Amino acid sequence: MQLENVNKEEENEIPEDSHVLHFWQPCKFEITDDFDYVNDNFLFNTFSNLLYIIAYPLLSIINKFFFGFKIEGKENLENIDTGKVTVSNHVHPMDCTMIGLANVPQKTFFTSLETNFKIPVVRRIIKLLNAIPIPQNIQYTRDFMDSIDELLKNKKTIHFYPEGSLWPYHNKIRHFKNGAFDFAVRNNVPVVPMVFKFNKGKKINNLIKTRTTITLVVQKPIYPNKLLEKKESILDLKERVYKSMCDELR
Repeated sequence: MQLENVNKEEENEIPEDSHVLHFWQPCKFEITDDFDYVNDNFLFNTFSNLLYIIAYPLLSIINKFFFGFKIEGKENLENIDTGKVTVSNHVHPMDCTMIGLANVPQKTFFTSLETNFKIPVVRRIIKLLNAIPIPQNIQYTRDFMDSIDELLKNKKTIHFYPEGSLWPYHNKIRHFKNGAFDFAVRNNVPVVPMVFKFNKGKKINNLIKTRTTITLVVQKPIYPNKLLEKKESILDLKERVYKSMCDELR
């Protein structure tokens, strides 16, 4: 898997929402009329909570050891007494675990491509970690939206990748889709931008080079402008979040 070639591919005008990583997807998965986007079954939630308890210290160690991972600005997630939408650039296969670590002690509900639920083993884990599939069939969009709205009304945290696809180690913010900002405006909740930054390794000598490390910068929450009409407010919020994240990378 060539993680370093994304920037070169962009120069060849690959569409920004193209998927540059492709995973084996042999499992069947289908959203139907009675599909539960958020599972409130007691047994399911018991196993989900248990997995969180096990995963938190394990992922903290793994991300720190392999990626030198650290979080800056975690205090910006405090004192938000409503639900919230978090967004980030999508630049590493493990970045969802890093978002989850930043939001602890709150759980994070992730919106995820429907195709990710066709990947062996991964499909079970992401479901237990509260991943919510984005339906490809527009017929089921309303149920999906209602589920997200309900979570936000119940003061939950929903994470979106507004770029729409994973580009490993990409060092620019790509253009955003509207979805995350539509939910924030409709539910009058803030968007908390999060930016992944890479500190490239440096050569100590001809034989030794330090590793590339990952820092997640949690920015201050950005609120919808309630004085604007809905469509204008969505675009305004998207533009302010986009600018804030681009400024951070500069």
